[in-house]
Amino acid sequence: MEIRSYRQEDIKVIAELFYNTVHSVNAADYTDEQLDAWAGGSINLEAWDRSFREHMTLVAVMASDEEEGNGQIVGFADMDSAGYLDRLYVHKDFQRCGIATALCDCLEQSADAETITTHASITARPFFEKRGYKVVREQQVERKGVLLTNYVMKKGCSSHRTQV
Repeated sequence: MEIRSYRQEDIKVIAELFYNTVHSVNAADYTDEQLDAWAGGSINLEAWDRSFREHMTLVAVMASDEEEGNGQIVGFADMDSAGYLDRLYVHKDFQRCGIATALCDCLEQSADAETITTHASITARPFFEKRGYKVVREQQVERKGVLLTNYVMKKGCSSHRTQV
């Protein structure tokens, strides 16, 4: 697996990965109505691309069996300059393979903030707790008129930073 910087040509694959991951991985913790509100299948690709380019955005790529193939995108994550870890998604067929850990390790090590904050889903909360994040509060967020539960979580950063 390779972790690399986001490229504009990744956006359509990432949008599909996001939709499929939410509708399969998060299905145990959210209703169909909530999943549709969270990931309805119509993402503003221009807005996401702009956001990814403004943030530190990393993509996990699994090596391809084909010599000239670029490999399969199996995960992505992004963090803004203030230390807000915005999105972290791993392909539904590659869960529990260390991809989210690798993406978070890279983002956290390169963060230029004293604290990293994320809004973790019910599904992702245990992952972040294992990484040392603490729940600040539970909250209800509204998406398309539907309420979803998530958790504001924070983690202090060490003073040692590395560049990715």
